[in-house]
Amino acid sequence: MARAMWTGVITFGLVSVPVGLFTATQDHTVHFHQLQRGTTDRIRNRRVNERTGEEVSPEDIVKGYELAEGEYVVVEPGELDEIAPGRSQTIEVTDFVDLSDIEPVYFHRTYYVAPRGEEYLKVYELLLTALAEAGKAGIATFVMRNKQYLTALRAEDDLLVLQTLHWADEVRDPGKELPELPSGHAARGKELDMAVQLVEALSGPWDPARYHDTYQEKVREMVRAKAEGQEIVAAEAPPSATDVIDLMKVLQSSVDRARGARGEGAERPRKQESKRKTPAAKAAKAGRAGEKSDRDAPARTGRGPGGAKSAKSATSATTAKSEKSEKSEKSELRRLSKAELYERATDQNVPGRSKMSREELIDALARAGGRRRRTAKTAA
Repeated sequence: MARAMWTGVITFGLVSVPVGLFTATQDHTVHFHQLQRGTTDRIRNRRVNERTGEEVSPEDIVKGYELAEGEYVVVEPGELDEIAPGRSQTIEVTDFVDLSDIEPVYFHRTYYVAPRGEEYLKVYELLLTALAEAGKAGIATFVMRNKQYLTALRAEDDLLVLQTLHWADEVRDPGKELPELPSGHAARGKELDMAVQLVEALSGPWDPARYHDTYQEKVREMVRAKAEGQEIVAAEAPPSATDVIDLMKVLQSSVDRARGARGEGAERPRKQESKRKTPAAKAAKAGRAGEKSDRDAPARTGRGPGGAKSAKSATSATTAKSEKSEKSEKSELRRLSKAELYERATDQNVPGRSKMSREELIDALARAGGRRRRTAKTAA
């Protein structure tokens, strides 16, 4: 079980509830040690005097704020501790705001907030329910590890979540920082209509499980390949910029491809999506069709003069059924993102997968599925 990284109380008005903060996320980055090339010798960082080249012990190091070149104000560690706000034990909610009013750029880290005991559950649930029904976030400040934070306390499902926010002076003004910004006069006409259609064709429910850190997956795969002495395959080059002259053509092709990936016709209205059969419904229908085919088999297949013709028909029917199964499997595969397709290809050890496009991954996985079905049928 995770340990609280901070404990204290949340106060709103005269109400308070003891809580603990728990980190809501974890890092899955692949970490490397630094080695000297050609050896397994670790490289260590040392603090050295840049003038003398001699190593300096931590107790002889002070902080310096540069006023001008070569001119510093020296600050001792103890002096910072004296003016630091210390370890606050209170998250005092001073304001409630609409969560939608907080621009995403202000959000920083997320923490889960839990009551510090069963006896505090009633007050905790009271604040949780009040925030959920009001659709508000509580704005508060608190101190953790000698640093003060601006935070937003909000309700999420069945728990409270605390998100640290950037201070206003930490958020840059894009108008001053960026070299180019849109003029505000959006394109109109067919190009905009087609762009909206593309957004709608690629729209769907938010499902974070669909997305994976494919770069970290490739790093791990590269490490495994190098450990086994295998060849390292380079990644695909990034696509070139779209020519404005070909923009309409590219948009139309993108819409057709997106609709095709979802099993829609190029001109099918989006409102008909709900009428598409689910994979379970398709499987049930296929099962019923198979049962009917088995019941009708004696009537269609006979022995004697027409036996050879029946056998040929059966072979053709088997081939057609195999092609239909592969087509159906491709349709299902097109519902997956490229990251999900790549993950399946890795599980099935599809060769050359790292250089395949999305369509090539679909074809390769469908072929692999066909081979598995044929193998299973032969074994049976």
